[in-house]
Amino acid sequence: MDRLLTVDQVAEQLGTGVRFPRRLIEERRITFVKVGRHVRIPESAVEAYVSANTVEPVVLRPAGLRRAA
Repeated sequence: MDRLLTVDQVAEQLGTGVRFPRRLIEERRITFVKVGRHVRIPESAVEAYVSANTVEPVVLRPAGLRRAA
């Protein structure tokens, strides 16, 4: 079973304030679990969110190989 993280733990893991993961929950952009009135986020959901929003760098070609227009 996945480890369930608090909003504070998710914020610390993402390096953000607590408002960011709360907004993700409110906008239903991340999977979460309600335990009574508490909200928990599975660790795998945080990893999936990071993977889905990771932007790969653009690889530039060396300037000498470009063709003249």
